[in-house]
Amino acid sequence: MENLKKFYIDGKWIEPQSSTTFPVTNPATEEEIGVIAMGGKKDVDIAVSAAKNAFISFSQTSKEERLILLKKVRDITSRRFDELAEAITIEMGAPSTMAKEAQADAAIGHLDGFINALENLKESEKLENGDILTKEPIGVCGLITPWNWPINQITLKVLPALATGCTCILKPSEHTPLSAILYAEIIDEASYPPGVFNLINGDGPTVGSELSKHPDIQMMSFTGSTRAGICVTKDSADTVKRVTLELGGKSPNLVFSDCNLEEQVTASVNECMFNTGQSCDAPTRLLVEASCYDEVTQIAKIACENILVDSPTKEGDHIGPLFDKIQFERVQTLINKGIEEGATLLCGGPGKPSGFEQGWFVKPTVFSDVTNNMKIAKEEIFGPVLVIIPFKDEDEAIKIANDTPYGLAAYLQTGNKERAKRVASQLRAGAVHINGGEFNYGSPFGGYKQSGNGREGGEMGLEDYLETKTLHY
Repeated sequence: MENLKKFYIDGKWIEPQSSTTFPVTNPATEEEIGVIAMGGKKDVDIAVSAAKNAFISFSQTSKEERLILLKKVRDITSRRFDELAEAITIEMGAPSTMAKEAQADAAIGHLDGFINALENLKESEKLENGDILTKEPIGVCGLITPWNWPINQITLKVLPALATGCTCILKPSEHTPLSAILYAEIIDEASYPPGVFNLINGDGPTVGSELSKHPDIQMMSFTGSTRAGICVTKDSADTVKRVTLELGGKSPNLVFSDCNLEEQVTASVNECMFNTGQSCDAPTRLLVEASCYDEVTQIAKIACENILVDSPTKEGDHIGPLFDKIQFERVQTLINKGIEEGATLLCGGPGKPSGFEQGWFVKPTVFSDVTNNMKIAKEEIFGPVLVIIPFKDEDEAIKIANDTPYGLAAYLQTGNKERAKRVASQLRAGAVHINGGEFNYGSPFGGYKQSGNGREGGEMGLEDYLETKTLHY
């Protein structure tokens, strides 16, 4: 890829001011696949200046003009779809089928959601008192995205910025730069004015911090760990910029005996292991009604044993490796901690699966006899590890579910519609998936408590990029 050691700033691929580089590795083979340039303060200043200058004119474009550009992005993305999927497979180990059907698919799905949202957006409305409310772009936006859903998160930040008339600087994860660079090429081909979109590679403590502190940036949007999100918030505080955060999770999945246990528990295990467990909203705590606990543990054990681990280059519904050595070692540490804490290992366990000595592959793992005060029940593992916790009744289930600093998502399995409504209303989470209900493009996504603030996707996803102005006549 020819632009690995360049940044996209002011409509051009340019040489960085910084001389720092970073090796990018394939997690399935542990082989180096390229070296990227890493930015510094000077690179950030140049990009922000370009975005600030571009905002003067781009903020005045009409909704119709911005819709035309977004539809051009859609056409180009569709044409380069396979390239995006392949890049994601290489850089973070997403299996080929999943990379196409979920990871890269987000580039089209979220775009359609934002196009529809922008078409319906009221940029001006008259109040009953005669005043006029107008919606205007907030300004220059700093966007920081993670490695686990690289294109999904890029599109959830870049597209609403462009849709509303903002300008932006994207700092993707330095671990997954290939898909980000491809996306910059797509934006460039769509002929956005120079400076509207800019890309700088770099790490959080350097580029991320400089973006957050910069006085000419009016908004920061960050997805990543809660620890890093706190740093972004603190760095942004001195300039009183808007900050939106999509952070960690430890999502509960409540299973009542009145659901279809075989179907729902099997699906729940598969959902937990999806993307090799590297999703912030993964249902990693399976809370099970005591009357069906033994049956559920057996179903979960069988479901886990049926999950295949294989090369990400192959088609199929298997899972691939974790994305790097550090994450592999963290997951191994927590699996061993679960054993040490006295949880029952139903499936998987420490070490790599047989035949996968090369690459950061892990065994899909399920623990039973877990209590909510164990480390494996409290900490976000970010790997294919499920913990099963019993509860005696509905009240205790809700108490355990909410006993976490996180609140990104919750899951609920029950055959009783009234119970579903009643329990869902008491779960402190930004989304509740009931009986396998899936996320739909165009719906808002975000969390309660330490899972963040703000919402991404659809109409609500545009609102964070807009300011409200009142006209008094």
